[in-house]
Amino acid sequence: MFEELDITSPKRNKEHQAGWDGFFPYYAGYPDAFVRSILKSSGLPAGSMVADPWNGSGTTTYAASTLGYASRGIDLNPVMAVVALARLLAPSEADSLEPLATKLVKRLRVETKRLAEDDPLLLWFARPAASAIRAIERRIRDQLVGALTRTATGTRLDRMSCLAATFYVALFTACRTLAAEFQCSNPTWTRRPKVDEEKLEVSREAVICGFLLNIRAMAAALADRQARYSIERVGAEILVADTTSQCWTPNSIDIVITSPPYCTRIDYTAATRIELALLQGLLQIEFKELGRSMIGSTRVPLSNLEVSETWGPLCARFLENVKTHRSKASSGYYYKTHLDYFEKMSRSFSNMSCALKARAPAILVVQDSYYKDIHNDLPSILEEMAASHGLGLRRRRDFRLSRSMAGINPHTKTYGRKAGALEAVLCFEKIA
Repeated sequence: MFEELDITSPKRNKEHQAGWDGFFPYYAGYPDAFVRSILKSSGLPAGSMVADPWNGSGTTTYAASTLGYASRGIDLNPVMAVVALARLLAPSEADSLEPLATKLVKRLRVETKRLAEDDPLLLWFARPAASAIRAIERRIRDQLVGALTRTATGTRLDRMSCLAATFYVALFTACRTLAAEFQCSNPTWTRRPKVDEEKLEVSREAVICGFLLNIRAMAAALADRQARYSIERVGAEILVADTTSQCWTPNSIDIVITSPPYCTRIDYTAATRIELALLQGLLQIEFKELGRSMIGSTRVPLSNLEVSETWGPLCARFLENVKTHRSKASSGYYYKTHLDYFEKMSRSFSNMSCALKARAPAILVVQDSYYKDIHNDLPSILEEMAASHGLGLRRRRDFRLSRSMAGINPHTKTYGRKAGALEAVLCFEKIA
């Protein structure tokens, strides 16, 4: 089976970020075509369960559902669950989007006094603009989010309808467009204004116009996808959950296709800071708490961690090199955050292995990186770690990237690193 898998490049390009897919351009991940080629060549029967424990914007669950496979995607960031649900919207809904949106914003009342003083939207937007955005968000929440999502025991964003999620994504996109001047060279970071005078002054009409423009564009893209492709979707389950905790039924997954968080100290919560601000009224977790829970967190773990033998000798050697590096904070902050990354990855591998059926494949896209001048051969490290959890490597294919996130760092040339990065597709098999 593994030699027959059609493994194409996992690199995304502008061609993969157009049309319907263009509304889900969140960092990392791979194109829809990558997942489709693997599933089509896998020989798995229709109805098999496809899973992605780091589902992100939902490429795996979306591609699987359009090919007749049941799918299940997990992500700890609630924003990504909403995005993944929106991506699953049925093409038959295209014609209803604009009429619903027009009705939703009709006679929209913007009451600045109603906006809470600590509303996180005020980090970027002046009070009138933040009030207009919150008014639309409140309309979406009141008219499209029901009792299945907002239960008596708490909010379940993973139960939100695909339609409601699509309206949230349209508002996400409008806000990110309005706040484009605060986008840094690092595409995962949106800075805050230094003084109140720099906050965005946007009219009620401009906010509504931006939202409606996105709805119209999404409707057109969805209709175009329906016209181009014969899509018969199968249900997908999206979960807001932590992969370090057991959240799947043992021996229930036929194939995993995923890309775990890279070990590059990217704050994935900061990458969705504006979206999290918009969802504040539905969230049950604080920004800092969410950031600390993520794999690859830039926050020092609260508990003391130690290197485990199950992580493998390559991992132990890399961590020792980080700990003894001459640069400031290497033996403290950076060593501890790297420990946190590998400890969480090991627990996630254990749970993923448990969820896979015997002999089931797991396809992982993994990118290497550097800590200062120390090469972090993450593909090889995770290969050793996976083996300790009953996952044997059956095939590996490497792709060289000319550009990577590491190239943004101005100190890259100081340490004489190679340009770009290596992205490896690792094909594991659950050993019975």
